[in-house]
Amino acid sequence: MERLRNLLSASELSREQIRFLLSTAVKMAPQVRDGDTIPLLQGKTIVNLFFENSTRTRTSFELATRKLGAGTLNFAASTSSTSKGETLIDTAKNIEAMRPHAIVVRHASAGSPQTLAGSIGVPVINAGDGFHEHPTQGLLDVFTIEEKLGSVEGKRVVILGDIAHSRVARSNIHILRKLGASVAVCAPPTLLPPHPETLGVDFAYRPESLLGDADVVMALRIQLERQNRMQIPSIAEYSKFWGLNQERAKLLKKGAIILHPGPINRGVELDPEVADGPHSVILDQVFNGVIIRMAVLAAICAPDALQSWLQKGSNS
Repeated sequence: MERLRNLLSASELSREQIRFLLSTAVKMAPQVRDGDTIPLLQGKTIVNLFFENSTRTRTSFELATRKLGAGTLNFAASTSSTSKGETLIDTAKNIEAMRPHAIVVRHASAGSPQTLAGSIGVPVINAGDGFHEHPTQGLLDVFTIEEKLGSVEGKRVVILGDIAHSRVARSNIHILRKLGASVAVCAPPTLLPPHPETLGVDFAYRPESLLGDADVVMALRIQLERQNRMQIPSIAEYSKFWGLNQERAKLLKKGAIILHPGPINRGVELDPEVADGPHSVILDQVFNGVIIRMAVLAAICAPDALQSWLQKGSNS
């Protein structure tokens, strides 16, 4: 398997690389659940370079780094020299000069992690770039599905919400299709890409026709910050016709699960009773984010130590 130098997009990951990261996370999970550390990155430093607000992603990367025994530095864009006009590349080069071992970047501009990876020698991990991709979210979502339902191959996954502006949807579609899942997307016409068939998935404009066959429903919030104008008449109308409420949740078959990458807008894309109900695995996703990001950091920053650890575990 080709080693990971960076993690810039799910579209660039091979099926073999995806399976390696998922299986690594499976092996790490018991120790993490027991509160143990796996010191594969002892003596290393990871920089979180976040130009957009984040709770789950930044915190889970920080926890993942610490559970691997490394140090972490959180870069606050609002108090940095970027507010004085310093460019993203100059900021990254200055950080690189301090000799960190990887930079985790979140930025509003699509393609910014690729730009950084071509400009600096430090490994770059994409923590979300505009509405392009969010590869670690896609990995943790698939990890959660397989944890609950077994292999995603042959499973029916419905992604419901603002598909057009969602980096989460794009990364999930790439990974799910590579692993053999059947994927459908659903949204108002204004929240689907202009030619949704080019995504290589089924699509519908109303959720009722898709929910009965779904093994997994992934609800997405409306990305108002990425829209250039209001693309639905009102939040109330969206909730009425596309929100996953208690009545629509009754259409789900027994054993189906509901995911959401967060943050949840309760009463819009998910009713509170559904978000906290028996189908929901949303908090499992949050925990699994730490495990998946540990697997990614170890694979990129300490591939030889990771291989030794995996081999030791398989021989024990």
